Amino acid sequence: MKAEERICSVYRILDEQLPKEIQFLDERDPFRFLISVILSAQTTDRIVNVVVRDLFAAYPDAESLATARLEDVEAIIYATGFYRAKAKNIIATARQLAGRPVPSTMEELITLPGVGRKTASCVLGDIYGKPAIIVDTHFSRVVNRLSLVDTKDPVKVEEGIKEILDPSMQYRFSMTANLWGRTVCHAKRPLCEECAIAHLCPSRDGFLERYANERGRRPSRP
Repeated sequence: MKAEERICSVYRILDEQLPKEIQFLDERDPFRFLISVILSAQTTDRIVNVVVRDLFAAYPDAESLATARLEDVEAIIYATGFYRAKAKNIIATARQLAGRPVPSTMEELITLPGVGRKTASCVLGDIYGKPAIIVDTHFSRVVNRLSLVDTKDPVKVEEGIKEILDPSMQYRFSMTANLWGRTVCHAKRPLCEECAIAHLCPSRDGFLERYANERGRRPSRP
């Protein structure tokens, strides 16, 4: 099966099985969502969703965050990790966006402090409903195991999936594949025996063989 055919089959199955709305971050306001995504780097969405409650209670918009003291913001976002760099970035981004809407193009978004292609793609897909491939560790793991791409480089993963998937499917596929990676296609021990797309996955047999060998090495119970 060609990659184009496989990805369409995977898309259809995941689209049918997973919730129609998949959102990992709570904020829906464009500016607050952008800041949440910046803070989500190298941490969990759960922590971000907790931290931003206090952050936006103190600084509800770009104008107020733009004038915040660095030390105060650092204290609020400490739990997200890399808090010094993140605090500088979100204040600097707020200063650039004060009185302006959040940009709606990749080219504009990646000029903001702390915003790379992944963050920009999240904004484009979630806020603006535009085609977007969001490459994080979960997404990259799933599409590599499915042999849809053969690279760990985020930009090449993004480009590779865009080449074989219709733009209208890209954002939805990003979210479903990401959720599948979080819940089924785990990094260390994917649940191949329970996976609805295992029959489309070239990596399945290797994992199942490994599991069988592990069971064979276990000592029998007395």
